[in-house]
Amino acid sequence: MIRQFELVERVKAYDPHADEEALNRAYVFAMMAHGAQKRASGDPYFSHPLEVAGILTDYHLDTGSIITALLHDTLEDTSTTLKDIEKQFGIDIAHLVDGVTKLTRIEFQSDQSKQAENFRKLLLAMSKDIRVLLVKLADRLHNMRTLHYLECGKKRRRISLETMEIYAPLAERIGMQEIKNELEDIAFSEISVDARRSVTKRLSFLRSQGDSLIPEIENELKLALNNEGIIAKISGREKTPYSIWRKMQKKEVSFEQLSDVMAFRVVVDTVKNCYATLGILHSNYSV
Repeated sequence: MIRQFELVERVKAYDPHADEEALNRAYVFAMMAHGAQKRASGDPYFSHPLEVAGILTDYHLDTGSIITALLHDTLEDTSTTLKDIEKQFGIDIAHLVDGVTKLTRIEFQSDQSKQAENFRKLLLAMSKDIRVLLVKLADRLHNMRTLHYLECGKKRRRISLETMEIYAPLAERIGMQEIKNELEDIAFSEISVDARRSVTKRLSFLRSQGDSLIPEIENELKLALNNEGIIAKISGREKTPYSIWRKMQKKEVSFEQLSDVMAFRVVVDTVKNCYATLGILHSNYSV
């Protein structure tokens, strides 16, 4: 569990002017409010809002967002009132916590997949402050990371379908690609166990055949561009099991027939070099 001083240090690492006193106060307030409550994992309940706050520090969110993450379940799961939060942390934080709470309450009332698109629109319409959605996405991400602790298979599947149909597209819509990918992949592991196992088994085999393949391709791309006078930042990654499986289904091909199991990002300094890079790569690597 993230310790109090560690959370403050994470925030101050990217925001030296963060309100340290308010962060400390929110940490203690939420810990006291949740008291002896436990998660399905057996961990103290407070570990959940703390992890949500931790996720948001990875995206360098402001102090208000971190405080909201720490407090986001206090209205729903403790005796804390909105007036208590407003008195302790001000009206802005109270509005953010209230917004997250309202989204959670709507979530529990929406369990039909055909409502997914309307629900996404409602989420966007209700969230006048984008920070409400960011806290809610981080909340869902941590809940998905700990989904395996739920004993009820039907509940795990329902939450996974809801995540796939609502939260992953919502994350993509507001540009949170990493969160979207992780949400999809965890949900996929619950909804289609055999399919994911098959894809991951093939990926493992591919890695065993060439564990250094990604850095080798990165170096090859860099050399090809350097030869043309273009300096680029290149990063490669293996695509997620869900994105691979989805492409297999869409193209109706086997894993072995896929040509894009890995993806590479090339970043250059000007638009001119961007188009030049595209031409160089097309000339060196024909489809």
